[in-house]
Amino acid sequence: MAQAKTNKQRRQNNGANVGYEAELWQMADALRGSMDAAEYKHVVLGLIFLKYISDAFEEQHAKLEAEKSQGADSEDPDEYRALNIFWVPPEARWWHLKAQAKQPTIGEIVDVAMTGIERDNASLKGVLPKDYARPALDKQRLGQLIDLISNIKVGDAEARSKDVLGRIYEYFLSQFASAEGKKGGEFYTPRSVVKLLVEMIEPYNGRVYDPCCGSSGMFVQSIEFIHAHKSGNGNGGKLKSDISIYGQESNYTTWRLAKMNLALRGIDGQIAHGDTFHNDRHPDLKADFILANPPFNISDWGGDRLRDDKRWQFGKPPVGNANFAWVQHIIHHLAPTGIAGFVLANGSMSSNQSGEGEIRKNIIEADLVDCMIALPGQLFYSTQIPAVLWFLARDKKNHRFRDRRGETLFIDARKLGQLVDRTHRELTDEEVRRIAGMYHLWRGEKTVGPEHVEGRTEYTDIPGFCKSATLADIRKHGHILTPGRYVGAEAQEDDGEPFEEKMMKLSAQLRQQIDEGKTLDDAIVANLKELGYGG
Repeated sequence: MAQAKTNKQRRQNNGANVGYEAELWQMADALRGSMDAAEYKHVVLGLIFLKYISDAFEEQHAKLEAEKSQGADSEDPDEYRALNIFWVPPEARWWHLKAQAKQPTIGEIVDVAMTGIERDNASLKGVLPKDYARPALDKQRLGQLIDLISNIKVGDAEARSKDVLGRIYEYFLSQFASAEGKKGGEFYTPRSVVKLLVEMIEPYNGRVYDPCCGSSGMFVQSIEFIHAHKSGNGNGGKLKSDISIYGQESNYTTWRLAKMNLALRGIDGQIAHGDTFHNDRHPDLKADFILANPPFNISDWGGDRLRDDKRWQFGKPPVGNANFAWVQHIIHHLAPTGIAGFVLANGSMSSNQSGEGEIRKNIIEADLVDCMIALPGQLFYSTQIPAVLWFLARDKKNHRFRDRRGETLFIDARKLGQLVDRTHRELTDEEVRRIAGMYHLWRGEKTVGPEHVEGRTEYTDIPGFCKSATLADIRKHGHILTPGRYVGAEAQEDDGEPFEEKMMKLSAQLRQQIDEGKTLDDAIVANLKELGYGG
């Protein structure tokens, strides 16, 4: 029971919880019935989005009603657009849906609401789900879901400051990802992994790009990072929230989730729909920060049609595996002083198949690899196998940090993380701070809190955890980037007992166990004789 309570507290500290997401999820999931999770998520998340923009609208509507005597017009769309609040036409306002929730036509009423919002808000065109009237969707359950979402309290200033609905949206995304298993990994990267990527590369200002953005979790976490550090906590007060967001997603329904996820938080981003390899929607972009979790080991990426693409600066990626196509696409879009952090399958560190080893060697010899982090298993919904984080830097020569040319930091984090359920592990906030802190110390930052890095004020290797390796070291290992090869074994604590004494004690224990074993053997033989099976 105590363990269960600890796990619950841990989830609340590290996940998206603000108190009742889990309870809300259980109630919403109970209304799913036999509907497939992949289908149901669009039903639920679309309604959550509608509730959010309706609440924001109603709050401003009430203010304008109160200012009528001063000439305010609560039904003027421009009064809302001037404040970056979506205009919600009368047929889409939540009170109208709630009043009709028990009607058999509630599906059509919701579709009309979604259509009206898209009609009056150009940035949402083609984004919202509009198939609530379909016969397969149980209208009684839909009405119950509307009643359930109606009870989410988001109207007061405190709730808004905590981004309550945004966090519920993220929590539901994670639960749908878990329910869908492998398919879930296509639209959701676990929060702790995203947080580690963002904390590592510190996207304070500039252009942030994700070429396979899923539901936009990387961008949301980047904005959260900026808010968390805006008071100078850990950054010497250097922050100004000035980032531009660029993304692309090939799956249309996932692209819709991404657009809604950003709109929930008032984040403006250029999120394009299309195949990143064959229809790069940001062809001229040079990004200051790139964050990505590409799909692992995809074989059907159409590589045979891109043999001479200008992005393959370090070698042609194999037709049967897109891993190094992603890596080179990312490098192609990095600004001259840009930094990238992305997730890849473990095989990317050591594979020599189909020319991958040569591509990796060329990238290493170009001195682009800044840091490699081996992750624990069970972090991802799409796979139980461990993955690795790559960090690339275009310019290691004393840009904002120390001159670290010819050096790469290796971190072995495979033993970190804590189970949050039977099949999923999560990095704790403290573990994220420790990993990112060691990287920041290594690259020469002076603002790392010593409490996060075991009291250190400057970088030193820790056997079994981290190692600063030279290019010569990597060459000795055949350009393989597996951190375990470099960090060595964890230092064993000396118990202070002299070797000779320890061996005498262990030898005595062994002799005693041998004698006890002989006694047991004799007893077994005697018992068999009594039963008539003696030899």
